[in-house]
Amino acid sequence: MNILDKIIETKKAEVANQKKVVNVEKLKDYPLFNRKCISLKENLLKENVSGIIAEFKQKSPSKGEINFRVKVEEVTKAYVDAGASCLSVLTDYEYFGGTLANLVKARETNPDIPILRKDFMIDEYQIVEAKAYGADVILLIAACLSQEKALQLAKKAKELGLDVLMEIHNSKELEVVNDYVDIVGVNNRNLKTFEVDVETSVSLSKLIPDKFVKISESGLAGADEIRYLRKHGFKGFLIGESFMKNDNPGEACKKLIKQL
Repeated sequence: MNILDKIIETKKAEVANQKKVVNVEKLKDYPLFNRKCISLKENLLKENVSGIIAEFKQKSPSKGEINFRVKVEEVTKAYVDAGASCLSVLTDYEYFGGTLANLVKARETNPDIPILRKDFMIDEYQIVEAKAYGADVILLIAACLSQEKALQLAKKAKELGLDVLMEIHNSKELEVVNDYVDIVGVNNRNLKTFEVDVETSVSLSKLIPDKFVKISESGLAGADEIRYLRKHGFKGFLIGESFMKNDNPGEACKKLIKQL
């Protein structure tokens, strides 16, 4: 069993348990459930934006502990002040040290920027949960979803007003992308081996239909890399680890955006 399969098995048990703790109807009563979402797709299509999707990530299966010395409120505010186009907040606890509480704190601290709930979405319950906790965008990972399940989850997200980011790693996974998807993200990290290659984004860019906004994820660090990817049609760039490994992630984000 590879790490992605292991994560999904853990997630199934986690979601089943969470449904018993807070049912869907309760989630719909949460104050944030009725807020109007901010579109990441629209933000990325604006002129003169950085395109940086700055992530709050404290650990990962490949790197272990990254940074538990910082607070989500301080880091996400610094990202916004630096000029990030979107925030990404990990909510998977077991493997990434994330929490839904961090998502709420990021939302309350930064009411005017789109926020991506970064997790392994396998059930409609998680889509409702994302809306209830203040997310504007949800991530669907093609590698762990059938076409039928991806369609079901994307449709549910659009019904709730959320943007849908579909993550792929190879051309085969493009088959999972459907008409409810707003953004296609190319993960330069193979989730089964954790090897990273930015050329994955370049090779797939020409295969992604123009109606989808394209973003590149993982392994991004320098301004030259981002300029290179922009030439291949990418509008967004998800960066977490290279910011979070610093004592001041917001300052690292600011420095990169200034270089751009």
